[in-house]
Formats: sequence, structure tokens, C-alpha cells
Amino acid sequence: MSDAKRIAVLLSGRGSNFESLLKASRNDSLGGDISLVIANRPGAGGLKIAQDAGIETALIDHQRYASREAFDRDLAATIETASPDLVVLAGFMRILTFEFVARFENRLMNIHPSLLPRYPGLNTHQRALDNRDTHAGATVHYVNGELDGGPPVLQARVPIHANDDAETLAARVLQVEHQIYPEAVSWHLSGKLSFRNNLLYKDDNPVPLTGCLWEGDR
Repeated sequence: MSDAKRIAVLLSGRGSNFESLLKASRNDSLGGDISLVIANRPGAGGLKIAQDAGIETALIDHQRYASREAFDRDLAATIETASPDLVVLAGFMRILTFEFVARFENRLMNIHPSLLPRYPGLNTHQRALDNRDTHAGATVHYVNGELDGGPPVLQARVPIHANDDAETLAARVLQVEHQIYPEAVSWHLSGKLSFRNNLLYKDDNPVPLTGCLWEGDR
């Protein structure tokens, strides 16, 4: 796969978003190959999925490091061994240092389970319910030094039903996450996305401040 675009995936848990990316890669809709999967937790289920798929894996246990900076240095060095075109966070439950983010500027992507800029951080679904929002959703965005604050790429809206709780809402949002993340990754790998004067463009058109609205949204 010498000419194929290369992706490094970082995860902490079961790896459901990683699975959606792997499926897209296998059916040639992602535009690249996942060449490395790194976990920061020994029991992360995503590691076994990657190993079963024949993908190179690494475990970098953050609990073995005295500082966030030391962990991020080793993490970055391991990522660089794969020479990735894009680094994808797929349920990676670590706040990354500014130095790490700067090292992978404009090629570090994340998905967040809310309609950013609403509800950065944790407990997004319960916060949407508590505020009696009519919609929740998910946003794929580039990562910068601000928590969940990088430029949005693609956003999907999910209606909130009257009988929803945080668990049922999270399950429906996760379904659209699995659809929009591979699409946004494919946009990056195909060159559809570009930065000009710190603004994000797709196909020469400025991307809205909340990201492109997913066409599959209903």
C-alpha cells in the first residue's frame, strides 16, 4: 500500500468509531488505510479489533507516566513511526497538550457527541436533555488547543424524543457518528478540505462555523 493514504487511530475503549472507519477502509470508501492503532488503556477493546484485522497496534499506558507531557512525547513519537496523513481520535479519553496538537496541526481529527459549539466536554446528552433541546447530534472537528474547540468539519443532527434519557439518546447519536466520521475522514484524505488564512474550506467553499450539515440528516 505504498501510495495509499495512512491513518493512525487513537482510542481508549471499545472502538466502535474505529470499527466504522475500518469498515469504510475495507470497502474503499475511506480513501486510505489504517496503519496503526494506539490505545492508552490496557483493556481497550479496540486493540483486539485492530489485531484481529492485522493492523499494527501499540499500548501506551498513560498511568505509567509521571506527566502528561512525557506521555504525549512518547505518543507522538510512536505515531510518527507510521508517517500518517491523518491522526484520528476515536474515543480517546485524554486531553492532549498544546505541543502535541501543534505537532499534528491540521491533520488531527476528533468526533464529539454534541452539536458544537454547544456542550464541549462530558455529559453532553444529559446536558441537552436538561436544557430541553429539540435536537442533539455529533460533530467531526479538527483538534486545536481548546477542548472540543477546533474547526468543525461535519455535523449531524438527531431529534430528541419526549421519552429519551441520556442512554437512549447516546445510542442514536452514536449511529450517526459511525456514518459521519468516515465521510469527514475521506474528505481530508481526498484533499477536499484545506485551510486558508486559518479558515477551513471544502471544495473551495468556506465551511460554516458549525461544520457542513450531514446530507443524511433527517
